[in-house]
Amino acid sequence: MKQYALAKENINQLASKILELGWRLISESPDCTDYRVVKKPEDVNLNFDSKPTNLSMKEYFFPRTETIFFYKKDKNKIELSDPPEFAPKTVIFGGKPCDFAANGILTKLFNWDYEDVFFNRRVENTVIIGTRCDYSDEHCFCTSVGLSPDSNKGADIFLVPLTEGGVRMDVINPKGEELIKALNLNLTEYDETKHKVKEKPSKVPEVRFNKDKVKQWLDGNFESPFWETLSDTCLGCAQCAYVCPVCHCFDIVDEPTGYLEGRRVKNWDCCQFGIFTKHASGHNPRAHQAERYRQRVSHKFKYYPDKFDEVLCTGCGRCARGCGVGVDIREIVEAIDKL
Repeated sequence: MKQYALAKENINQLASKILELGWRLISESPDCTDYRVVKKPEDVNLNFDSKPTNLSMKEYFFPRTETIFFYKKDKNKIELSDPPEFAPKTVIFGGKPCDFAANGILTKLFNWDYEDVFFNRRVENTVIIGTRCDYSDEHCFCTSVGLSPDSNKGADIFLVPLTEGGVRMDVINPKGEELIKALNLNLTEYDETKHKVKEKPSKVPEVRFNKDKVKQWLDGNFESPFWETLSDTCLGCAQCAYVCPVCHCFDIVDEPTGYLEGRRVKNWDCCQFGIFTKHASGHNPRAHQAERYRQRVSHKFKYYPDKFDEVLCTGCGRCARGCGVGVDIREIVEAIDKL
């Protein structure tokens, strides 16, 4: 892994060179609400101690609504056409470990029994410049799911702050190396005798539960009365799933755009909705919220590990921060750990 020292004034130059290549540049919004396309290098928001954005970067790989193909009817014939270019060359500049780790987790799902060309092409055409995270609050639990504030899992380039105001730039993989080569920058190699890494804040998320113990309990407690205690609070609004970096439920529908034409689209969906599993007959195998929240917890900490040997959670805390009634999956999993 190659490491470079980048002065503070050269960070904008890095962003400027990316824009000169004609690539789409995405960064955290100044108010940490979401990720946005930026047109000027000075609009890049590189903040190590800001909280994770309210919305994750997931939608740049797995959009809320995505056209699979267009169709047009002509008597007994149906003409299909592909959507326009959907995966431009992109750099996501900034983002915390609990966000960019999601791609590696979701890649296993989107290449399981079917290779999703839409997801894969977006991943292939995107370079992630991630940052160390110097933020922590009561909702953070990345260390409980195998990550950490300085984890570079999922990043192509990783930035660590230096005491003098610049950054150490770790080039993680060939994709990161190709971007650096294309930018043709005059970079200074990192020398630990000349450049000092800024110390991490003393407050780092403590390990709150043992994910292996949680899975062991889930293996044998599908019918536990514990699940009934969760249904009194959860509203089933799906906020938690929509802000989650790794929730990936979707449905596929045909939407008419005219009398004889339309499009087939993939839309985000959520297992917390009452109609998510409702059959055409009217039968619903998850008719109550307790059953639906059991599915959410079990999917993340049992079913996904069973299938892919990976926890379907990055410990970002977005679900709890945005929940209108204070449901916190960390507290629930922590309670399971004690059970």
